[in-house]
Amino acid sequence: MALNGCLTLWQELDEEYKGLQEAHRQYKQKLQEVTELQTSCSASIRCQKQKLQELWVHLRQYQTKASAEELATVNTLQQSIKERQAVFFDMDAFLPQKNSLYLGLVLGSINVTLLSRQAKFAYKDEYEKFKLYLTIILVVTSFACSFLVSYRVTDEIFNFLLVWYYCTLTIRESILITNGSRIKGWWVTHHYVSTFLSGVMLTWLCAISSILLPERLPVPAEGSRRKAQYGSHCCSGSCITPSRSSSWQGTLSARSGRSSSWPLLSSCSFWGISLQH
Repeated sequence: MALNGCLTLWQELDEEYKGLQEAHRQYKQKLQEVTELQTSCSASIRCQKQKLQELWVHLRQYQTKASAEELATVNTLQQSIKERQAVFFDMDAFLPQKNSLYLGLVLGSINVTLLSRQAKFAYKDEYEKFKLYLTIILVVTSFACSFLVSYRVTDEIFNFLLVWYYCTLTIRESILITNGSRIKGWWVTHHYVSTFLSGVMLTWLCAISSILLPERLPVPAEGSRRKAQYGSHCCSGSCITPSRSSSWQGTLSARSGRSSSWPLLSSCSFWGISLQH
């Protein structure tokens, strides 16, 4: 490209840059106006809710001594208050909300409110897809750890996936609740409990390996004949011989929690994938 062509291209870019600067200035101005409107609407809604609550208390007190006609008026006002509160709930879904205790501990004071209905539906759809795909992966992994492989490493990887899966679910569900989703409390509580139990399984003690078990392991005494059979070094108790070590290892393994059925049992908590709203 010749020098004249480069100069022409620079002039075009410079004109576009000036237009971009003006558009960005207007964007920041509109964003400031939106922030101020959000603050004003939130304060007005809080004030309205407080006054409606006071009015509801007064109506309940007056309801006990009202006549038949007055009672009908009181019922009408109470129904209107309920409808107004439902409208306020929908309004709050598009305004910045204070994060819950869990979100505050995980994310801090960042605003997680989505401003458009399309963004809310897109995030909810992404949540459903995440839950479905991870459930399929975890079910397959659980089957493999239960019947195909029997290594402690694979079990730990599976339990780590469970912890990560349920932690992610609780965070996403808290964000959905902040944005107006009516998720049942028992559903969220079930995921909190599953997160705790998955963490317990992840940190569970490993089984004692057969190569670490000594040839003769002292155990409580069972009789005086053991001393004569295995020598004077077993005077304080009986010993486990190599012929008995296999059964002892099995007992230790069972007590330590290493069982091929554990991954399959741990997968029971995520078989349901339908979200209750």
